Amino acid sequence: MNNGNFYALPNWYQVLQPYTFDTKFVKLRTDAIAALADSANCGTEIDMKSDVSKQVIKDLRPVMKHVPGNCFVSVDLCAPTDTERFAGKRGAVHSPESAWYYLAHSAKVAASAAAGNVEFVCIRPYRHMSLAREFRLFIYEGKLSAMSQYNLVRHFRRLEGVRNRYWRIADEFVQDIIWRLPEKTLVMDIYLTSSEKVLVIDLNPWGRKTDPLLLNTWERDWSEVSGIHLIPPPTPISGEVKVSF
Repeated sequence: MNNGNFYALPNWYQVLQPYTFDTKFVKLRTDAIAALADSANCGTEIDMKSDVSKQVIKDLRPVMKHVPGNCFVSVDLCAPTDTERFAGKRGAVHSPESAWYYLAHSAKVAASAAAGNVEFVCIRPYRHMSLAREFRLFIYEGKLSAMSQYNLVRHFRRLEGVRNRYWRIADEFVQDIIWRLPEKTLVMDIYLTSSEKVLVIDLNPWGRKTDPLLLNTWERDWSEVSGIHLIPPPTPISGEVKVSF
C-alpha cells in the first residue's frame, strides 16, 4: 500500500484500528488516479459524466451503502479540506456521487495523486466533533513532549478546568500504543470523545511539513516536556480608551 509510507491512512490503520474510526478502503483504478493527476498537471476539472467518474462512483456505492448516515471521505495522505464541502459541512457527504465530486475538485487531492501518493479512497462514518476536543500530539523519541489545541479559532474556557486531565489521558495513551508504531518521533492528531476515549484522526511526519500550531516553531528542545498548549483567554482592557477618526 502506498509505497510503504506509514503516514498513509491505509497503512497506519492496520496497527491502530482499535484506536481510530472504523474505516473502509476502496482501491482506485489506474485511470481514476491518472485523471486526478492530470487535473493537477493541466489545471482542468474532471468530467463527472465520464466513464472514469461513473466507474469510481459504481465502486464506491456498495461500500458507502453500508455506512450509517453521512460519510467522511479522504485519500491515503489527505482529505479534500480545500473544498466548499469542508467550509460548509466539515466534509460530510452522503452519496458516492458527492464523495467523488469533492475528491475530484480538491487541488490537494489532485496534487497528492500527481505526486504518486493516491491509491485508495478512505471512507468512515461522519462524526460531528467538538472543536474544543481536537488536539495535536508531539511525540518525541517515544514520549509525549507537547500537546496543542488543534482548532485555533478561539479560547475555549471549558478546557481550563480539564487541561491537566486531558494531558494525563493523552500521555497514558501514547505510552499504551507507542510500541505499535514503527516510528517513535511523529505528530498525531487525536479526538477526545465525551467519554474521554482517545481516537486517532491522523498521523503526520515530524518537522517543517507539519504545522507546529501553538508550539510555534520546530526549533526547540523537544526532550523537555512542555505540556498542553491552549489559546489563552482574551486580555481585558481597563482604563479610558480613546478612539480618534
